[in-house]
Amino acid sequence: MRADPADKASPRDAARIAVRQAFGSERRARGPWLALLSEVLTLAGPQAEFRHHAERPWSSATFSGSRHTIALEFTGQPAVDAAEALIAALPDHEFAIPGQLVADATIASVGHETGPPPRMIVEVELLLLDES
Repeated sequence: MRADPADKASPRDAARIAVRQAFGSERRARGPWLALLSEVLTLAGPQAEFRHHAERPWSSATFSGSRHTIALEFTGQPAVDAAEALIAALPDHEFAIPGQLVADATIASVGHETGPPPRMIVEVELLLLDES
């Protein structure tokens, strides 16, 4: 059985691995999602496991941008504690995404299983506005 290369990767490396798996290479990826994913993974800490990312365009009469949904899994009590810290920190976190303003960062859902080991799945939703 081969180990997943993302098992011991840093959050930034885990994001790059996810891009390679989704697109074949980082060069084909578009938009700010890699930088956003990297920041969310860094905020979540090393015990967070990336589950999925979804992006859809967003616009209003005066702004355009994208809405992102990122799901992370936390397994074991220390990881669940890290998930709770993410839930508390996310709404006030100052993101630094080049060319983007994070207008909204919310917890969309939380799934919690108490059985051994405890597990929490956190889904975050972020609204990015283009600064141009």
